[in-house]
Amino acid sequence: MAEKMEKTTETKSGKKKQNWFQRAWAGLNRWFREMKSELKKVVWPTRKQVMKNTVVAVTVMVVSGIVLWAFDQVAMLVVQTLISIGG
Repeated sequence: MAEKMEKTTETKSGKKKQNWFQRAWAGLNRWFREMKSELKKVVWPTRKQVMKNTVVAVTVMVVSGIVLWAFDQVAMLVVQTLISIGG
């Protein structure tokens, strides 16, 4: 009887080689552990800072909207004037 050659999953160092799923799972676990440790280092803003930053952001958006609206109105007036002159 011929001996069957079994596929060995051992590497040169004698450790078993992990399949793709095991490597992916280990990588995912490591990623979550590292993310958790990094989140512990984050200095979260106070409620007062969040409110202040929110007010600044909303104010900038409103002013930007007004400026864009004004430019649009001026451009529309110019186009209508050109159409009325040429038409």
